[in-house]
Amino acid sequence: MKTVLIVEDDPINLRVFSKVLTQRGGLNVKGTEDVEEVMKIAQAGDADIILMDVSLAHSVYQGKPVDGIEITQMLKADAQTSNLPIILLSANAMERDREALHKAAGADGYIRKPIVDHQQFVDQILALLPKDD
Repeated sequence: MKTVLIVEDDPINLRVFSKVLTQRGGLNVKGTEDVEEVMKIAQAGDADIILMDVSLAHSVYQGKPVDGIEITQMLKADAQTSNLPIILLSANAMERDREALHKAAGADGYIRKPIVDHQQFVDQILALLPKDD
C-alpha cells in the first residue's frame, strides 16, 4: 500500500485529506507539521508522495521558521529525497501565484484548497505516485 505524507498545520484539513485518501484512494496516510519528522520520514523512504501545505504557520527547522516552499526546496536539493513527488497545497487561488510557487519550490504538482472534488483530488495524487516495478 502506498503512503502519502501530508504536511499540514490545520488539523481539520489533515483529517479531511486523510479520510478522503484512505477511503477513496486506498492509501496509507501519515500527517505532521514537524519538519524534523518530515525529513526523517522522507529520508527513510517511508512515504511515496508528499502533500505539502505552502503556508505552515508554526514550522521551524534548525531554529528558523520555514514554510512549505522551503521544505520542498530542501527535499528536492537532497539526493536521497529529490525524486520523491511533492504536491503543493495552497488556498492561494491566483493562477500566476500558483505558477510562481510551483516553479520556486521545484514541486511536482499543485492543488488548490479547499478541495471541492474529492475524486479529482485522489486522481491527481494517484497519477503522481511512483509505479511499482
